[in-house]
Amino acid sequence: MPTSRRAVFLDHSSLDLGDLALDRLKACFDELQLYPATAPAQVAERLQGATVAISNKVMIDAATLAACPELKLILVAATGTNNVDLQAARAQGVVVSNCQGYGTPSVAQHTLTLLLALATRLSDYQKAVADGQWAKAKQFCLLDFPIVELEGKTLGLLGHGELGGAVARLAEAFGMRVLLGQLPGRPPREDRIALDELLPQIDALTLHCPLNEHTRHLIGARQLALLKPGAFVINTARGGLIDEQALADALRAGHLGGAATDVLSVEPPVNGNPLLAADIPRLIVTPHSAWGAVESRQRIVEQLSENAEAFFAGSPRRQV
Repeated sequence: MPTSRRAVFLDHSSLDLGDLALDRLKACFDELQLYPATAPAQVAERLQGATVAISNKVMIDAATLAACPELKLILVAATGTNNVDLQAARAQGVVVSNCQGYGTPSVAQHTLTLLLALATRLSDYQKAVADGQWAKAKQFCLLDFPIVELEGKTLGLLGHGELGGAVARLAEAFGMRVLLGQLPGRPPREDRIALDELLPQIDALTLHCPLNEHTRHLIGARQLALLKPGAFVINTARGGLIDEQALADALRAGHLGGAATDVLSVEPPVNGNPLLAADIPRLIVTPHSAWGAVESRQRIVEQLSENAEAFFAGSPRRQV
């Protein structure tokens, strides 16, 4: 075990908005240096002399690892570890631990929020009121946009891990029937339905699967056409799971009842995105905020603390 316990959090502000308790995390180290953000050219310099690096999205590559021989532990403040060269870390004897399952309640809640907003035409009614349409109505209410009840409808789930299971339970609480789709690249299961067979049966589709070579553009123009007219599509997983141009086209054509996404293929969308066009109807885009409840972010802090404590005790936890 290292005698020094100096830690550097490279992108602290990506997690903490000043609303989290860091006492337990700080107690894990002799010193914890918090940087709001770190540019690629600053990473190796800031990690000099540190035994622990904490990163949410800042890249720690092979060159950085080679330049930081005292580094013994990388704590990833997220589940995904694509910002760490795991092969180089392993070769250098650096332990990498991530966080897991911290955002399940927040993301599941956000998923149902998006589905409910589409079903109730929340955005359309809010805009109508803001535009003065209710004030001009000839009766007490405004019912210009058809509302759909979720009870009795069928939800298709792609990805039925911890998060997908939480979404399924919430959907069932609204009286929905839940069907599970078979993901490509995985062994067939009796309780999973082939995608082409699933899509025509469902009134809403929600994605909770990883993005990999099997699932990139899992939902494209052909798959969207297989959905029932008026079906809803929700994505709170990864932007690349859906062909974004195909989704924009399907919404413009009026085939779908609506779509909502919390993720885009490139984030932030500094060079634009097909789903950010102003003329797409019945589309809700949120800025990868589904995970961001204060409770979820505090769970990350607690798991970072647990991972650090376990490492220094000689029994690394959540090691990848």
